Amino acid sequence: MKAVKTALPGPRSKEWIAKKERYVPRAFAALAPFIVAKGEGAVVWDLDGNRFLDFTGGWGCLAVGYSHPRVVAAVKEQAERFLHTDFTAMMYEPFIALAERLSALAPGPTPKKAAFFNSGAEAVENAVKIARFYTKRKAVVVFEGAFHGRTLLAMTMTHKAKPYKAGFGPLAPEVYRIPFVNEYRCDLPFAEVERKLVSLVAPEDVAALVVEPIQGEGGFVVPKEGFLQFLRELTERYGIVLVADEIQAGLGRTGHSFACEHFGLEPDLICLGKSLAAGLPLTAVVGKAAIMDSVPEGGIGGTFAGNPLACRVALEVLEIIEEEGLLQRAEELGQQILDRFRKMQQRFDLIGDVRGLGAMVAMELVKDRATKEPAAAETSAIIREAIQNGLVLAKAGLYGNVIRMLLPLVTPEEQLEEGLNILESAIASVVR
Repeated sequence: MKAVKTALPGPRSKEWIAKKERYVPRAFAALAPFIVAKGEGAVVWDLDGNRFLDFTGGWGCLAVGYSHPRVVAAVKEQAERFLHTDFTAMMYEPFIALAERLSALAPGPTPKKAAFFNSGAEAVENAVKIARFYTKRKAVVVFEGAFHGRTLLAMTMTHKAKPYKAGFGPLAPEVYRIPFVNEYRCDLPFAEVERKLVSLVAPEDVAALVVEPIQGEGGFVVPKEGFLQFLRELTERYGIVLVADEIQAGLGRTGHSFACEHFGLEPDLICLGKSLAAGLPLTAVVGKAAIMDSVPEGGIGGTFAGNPLACRVALEVLEIIEEEGLLQRAEELGQQILDRFRKMQQRFDLIGDVRGLGAMVAMELVKDRATKEPAAAETSAIIREAIQNGLVLAKAGLYGNVIRMLLPLVTPEEQLEEGLNILESAIASVVR
């Protein structure tokens, strides 16, 4: 049966999109031209009964998929007990239990503690606050290609100007950017990175170096072998707090609970989010206890930070990942996607690079493999063509020329194959 049975948007979606145009600010532009009615696993249906595979996973929030029965049950159970109180007013078990669980999961032998927030940007900004208080320093070092959020400091730390920063200045001070060394577009000697750092800011003034172990919005860029270990040595030498932003890469996406485990890395602080609570607003900073405890009472927090409903769901998500073998499933999905992408790369010159770890896999599209000129228009056309045939895909990269996989880790074989077939047909159509 045909997955997309109407023109997009369908009649019922079109009615709601007309209301959206009237009442919702245009900044909230949507990738998919329909209104979701229901989701299950890796599949969504719109108001008109059209069926789509969602390989965006709600921008990476749905490692356990839409409407997982255990998540739904956890929501109901907690809702029947109580929905809210601020933890700093009255404490509750799910907050403490989740802090215990994440502290035990975090890599490295150093004792850990965990704090909770509402968004990725909040987690990043609070990690910087903690690092600044601990070191009594001000400066922050980030990387080319980085994405850390949209609030003032996080927006400044993000690399891409449009649409994230342009027109929203003045930006936050004391943020410095250095290259993210990778084999496809920035293969610098590590010593050159240190020289660039020292030329921008005195290392003894730097509170935190914030790095994504695998860049997310930057295009699923995998660092060159040894680069993250070099950064660990560099930060230890200069007394800088190393912050790993794993908001997109963490919690099983790469086949490990934390992406930094691929590199044998123990960061000082780790930011988590997205899939942590299956789409409910919950993020975390997990870090070395001595650093976390340096902040005085009331120094970090928030009214809804670590709300009981989201914490209860996060505990269930961690159980699902472990008990349903989703770390291994991420490895299996990733290998199948990489194999298929490499075959597509042999067929289409448009595909310049294929990369990733675990299920966090992407292809970068270029007009010419020698010059590596980004093929942004072609990337957008492929995504539009795929949606028309029942597959929702996410793009990424500074130039908007990367197609990235954020599919739920519960995606079954037949749906993976169906989605990859739609993608390959969309590429073929655009190339023609």
